Amino acid sequence: MQINFLGLFGSSPTKKEILLPSLNVSSELFTADSVLIGRYYKQDRDPVSFDSISPNIINALVATEDVRFYKHHGVDFIGLFGGVVSTVSGSDRGASTITQQLAKNLYRTRYKDSQGFLGKIPGLGLLVTKYKEWMTAFKLESKYSKEEIITMYLNTVSFSNNAYGIKSASVRYFDKLPSEVTVNEAAVLIGMLKGTTLYNPIRNPKNALQRRNVVLRQMEKEGFLKTAQVEQFAKDSLNLNLNNQEVRNSNDSYLRTAVEKWLEKWAEENEIDIYTSGLKIYTTIDSRMQKIAEESVASKMKELQRRLDNVWGNEEPWRDKEGNVIPNFLEDQAKKLPVFAYLKEKLQDEAKVFEELNKKKDMQVFTWDGMEAVNYSTMDSLKHYIAMLNTGMMSMDPYSGEIKVWVGGINHDYYKFDHVNQAKRQPGSTFKPFAYVTALEAGKTPCDKYTDKPVKIEFVNNKGLDEVWEPKNADWTFSYSELSLRHALARSLNSVTAQVTQDVGWENVVKMAHTCGIDSKLESVPSVGLGSNEVSVFEMVRAYSTFMNAGKKTEPILVKRIEDKDGRVLAEFSSEQKQVISPENAWLMGYMLRGTIEESGGTSQALWEWDLFGDDNEIGGKTGTSSDYVDGWYMGVTKDLVTGVWVGCDEQSIHFKSSATGEGSKTALPIFAVYMEELYKHPELGVTKGKFPEATVEIKKTYNCPGPRIRSTRDTSDTVEGSQEVEVPALTLPQILQELESTEENPQD
Repeated sequence: MQINFLGLFGSSPTKKEILLPSLNVSSELFTADSVLIGRYYKQDRDPVSFDSISPNIINALVATEDVRFYKHHGVDFIGLFGGVVSTVSGSDRGASTITQQLAKNLYRTRYKDSQGFLGKIPGLGLLVTKYKEWMTAFKLESKYSKEEIITMYLNTVSFSNNAYGIKSASVRYFDKLPSEVTVNEAAVLIGMLKGTTLYNPIRNPKNALQRRNVVLRQMEKEGFLKTAQVEQFAKDSLNLNLNNQEVRNSNDSYLRTAVEKWLEKWAEENEIDIYTSGLKIYTTIDSRMQKIAEESVASKMKELQRRLDNVWGNEEPWRDKEGNVIPNFLEDQAKKLPVFAYLKEKLQDEAKVFEELNKKKDMQVFTWDGMEAVNYSTMDSLKHYIAMLNTGMMSMDPYSGEIKVWVGGINHDYYKFDHVNQAKRQPGSTFKPFAYVTALEAGKTPCDKYTDKPVKIEFVNNKGLDEVWEPKNADWTFSYSELSLRHALARSLNSVTAQVTQDVGWENVVKMAHTCGIDSKLESVPSVGLGSNEVSVFEMVRAYSTFMNAGKKTEPILVKRIEDKDGRVLAEFSSEQKQVISPENAWLMGYMLRGTIEESGGTSQALWEWDLFGDDNEIGGKTGTSSDYVDGWYMGVTKDLVTGVWVGCDEQSIHFKSSATGEGSKTALPIFAVYMEELYKHPELGVTKGKFPEATVEIKKTYNCPGPRIRSTRDTSDTVEGSQEVEVPALTLPQILQELESTEENPQD
């Protein structure tokens, strides 16, 4: 039987397997500051040592499953005889020892791959399997102490609800570590072992309560409890605690999914299964910064959603380019739902399917005021969720490449799509810096002048047809004044960006964007500098980091270190960096991005409304808005961080109506502002106010050429052509003071 003679008996565990039994152990995901944020598992298992298990659990297990555990050597022949007698008399007492059950759990003795030819014969197969379990139990007892065996057993057994092992079960059902489990709680957990479904305290609480009391009486019978104690314990309820945040979120977050994707290649190359290897995976995320980012998103998105709802009121928000309601929009969306396909197959009639989908029922829907109880149909629910704004936000250290914040959306339970690296949207004017850095690399300076005037560009499109492009500024006017490149970028003038793109070649702008860190396919057209292509937040943050890191493209990293289950370091990761633009031009781009705040009429001047300045703090950034206010963007840079924020609806036919409500400076910028304002209150996180890094090389180009002070209320929005004119608020006091300082040498100004 041991050598599986002629394949008659099936496989048995080898000597090595007995010495080193392997468990499928879940891998744990941590932030950089060691906060557990998730797990990867096929079986949610987290082994613990014997001294980390409450004696209540040990006593309940021995009393219920194997009262002679400390007296036998793996097989209890006395207990076996008693079990036969009990079975004949109608009792349900079992005869397997804890060691035998461990053998069965560890080595899968009753699975097909352990069965030989004889295993297919009814009756005989059971005898062979049982005898192999006995032999394996004897082997285990000869190699391990009783404490080690009972610990291995408790770490391997299933407690239902995908909880494997005593720690996972203790946390899942009572939000406690095994060492903290009370007598009653131990009785509930051990009682489940007789039937994890029948005695599941969540699914069948009445059965679980009865089974718990049976375990209590067994503990009394074996001398672990007194009669008075049992009578008192039996009066208590189950007292489940299912509110453990770690358990609820461990398998459901944007960050967990992003790391899983990030590790795919590494796991494949190293032949490691992250779901069974018990790894400790340390991300680069700072849990405190992540919390601040999530709270900033929640506070501003609640306001933005209310704004969008007010914009449309009782009107249908799904509109075509001409502003007309899209016919059958909601019905077409419903046809994409899994429930539609299910009902269509069941009912065969589409009309009946929609009749079913329009039936009202009580349900709860996610809102920014919490879960709301409503009487909705499936179509009502679809209408609710499809009209909600979403967001993506990423914050990264541009020098190390470490990602500090990753907010993939507003709620992973309802929106699985990650808006940091999966979603690609038109970036609008946040793409303009790639046209300007192309100009700098071609020899231009921030002080070179361009005229704000109408532009007419003739070109051949990708279909080989002649085309004419005449971009308009956001306010549909031209000042005909000469402006420096810095001032033109600060005010996000489409006319100047188009001229710059034409001068340097739009194909070179595409190359530069790719060089800096944009991976997405970019169509080489004159409008490329205005953000007509689609990109992700992840790509934009990586590309902007090139400006801050002295021209070195810095590959973002999401995982810093991976350890095995014994704490040995398996891998450490650092960012790959490559010099792609000159340090001088990179520094000048940082200076030009500051212009959106420092130059009069700059599109980032709304940041003055928050407590972000003082202590010589410098911030640069760029707003962006796509056509019809579908996408709002803000890219912000400081001496410590590069941050990207996108706001919009997943369905691009649902959006704001005007720049006053929907441009990037009104949607994405406030999220960045609130986030940075709160970060600056916590200098211990390593993000502090201060000036941008000094240039690493001599700056030979002319750059100190402040633009003229704008006295009118001209629109400084950044929307691509087709937007409406709006009035911009008057200059704030900090802006006035700043402009006075810039004109000290010319008091007549």
